Amino acid sequence: MKLSQATPMMIRFFMVLVLAGLLAPMVNAEDIKLSDGQTVYVPIYSHIYSGIKARPFDLAATLSIRNTDPTHSITLVAVTYYDSDGKLLKEYLSETAKMTALMSTRYIIMEGDKTGGSGANFIVKWKAAQKVNPPIIEGVMIGTHSGQGISFVSRGQIIKDE
Repeated sequence: MKLSQATPMMIRFFMVLVLAGLLAPMVNAEDIKLSDGQTVYVPIYSHIYSGIKARPFDLAATLSIRNTDPTHSITLVAVTYYDSDGKLLKEYLSETAKMTALMSTRYIIMEGDKTGGSGANFIVKWKAAQKVNPPIIEGVMIGTHSGQGISFVSRGQIIKDE
């Protein structure tokens, strides 16, 4: 390819890069949604079904709560675990729990504990004294059997902004 042919092609390529950069979404401080409390629903799977016979594949599940605010604390008000029918199985907090800036905590459902069923969930309620970056709240499921492993994450869904 001659230089004279390559030059217009290179110019088009760089124009596309510049245009893509201009059209890419920019995150401004105004776009960050701060909150002083939320109720968050997190799907948890004690098992999933696999194969043509839909055999249950047991999973361990970890509820992970991460305070993403670099300067402010949040307070966990409630961490509750429900089964597939919506029946309360366990309340994890007997009193509120403070999470300092950038702190993480977790709650574990052991592999083989099928009491929640494949449609179990956690409800997490948190609050803060001022508007803060909301925490990241996720369910992390993992299981291994006969050399096969599976892992996946389910992100919490805000169901109420306090």
